Amino acid sequence: MVEFFLQSPDLVIFLVLLALGYAAGSLAEKRHYKSIEKRERELVRLAVVTAEGSFPPGRVRQAFLVSGSTVVSIDYFKRLLAILRNIFGGRVKAYESLVDRARREAILRMKAEAQQRGAGMILNLRLETATIGRNANRKNQVGSVEAIAYGTAIVFNK
Repeated sequence: MVEFFLQSPDLVIFLVLLALGYAAGSLAEKRHYKSIEKRERELVRLAVVTAEGSFPPGRVRQAFLVSGSTVVSIDYFKRLLAILRNIFGGRVKAYESLVDRARREAILRMKAEAQQRGAGMILNLRLETATIGRNANRKNQVGSVEAIAYGTAIVFNK
């Protein structure tokens, strides 16, 4: 068995890169989720709604556009799993967590901007998602996902 690996250095390098991709990607994802959950708890009081409505005259002091965007990349291991999933079909969990993190991060950045400018609420939240780097590697695979969240921040009169 050891002789087989010694005679196949390319296979050993591939397996090492795969293991490194898995370890580094899993660690980075866990850290990112921890950060997201912590900031979500901190910003939970800032309401974000998608409904339309109106406020009584004199209630709103200021309204302005706020946005947050982020780009999240997929690690080598998950990219390999996604390629295998594309062959056989079915849910691609590697991409689901990628898009989930990107969207939540974009919303958090939007909420942070609104809070920094004194807003008490964000109306009409919109989310857009796009792939980046799809043709950069010439394999037509997803390299990164960009998410942008935007809405109208409202500052109320006291």
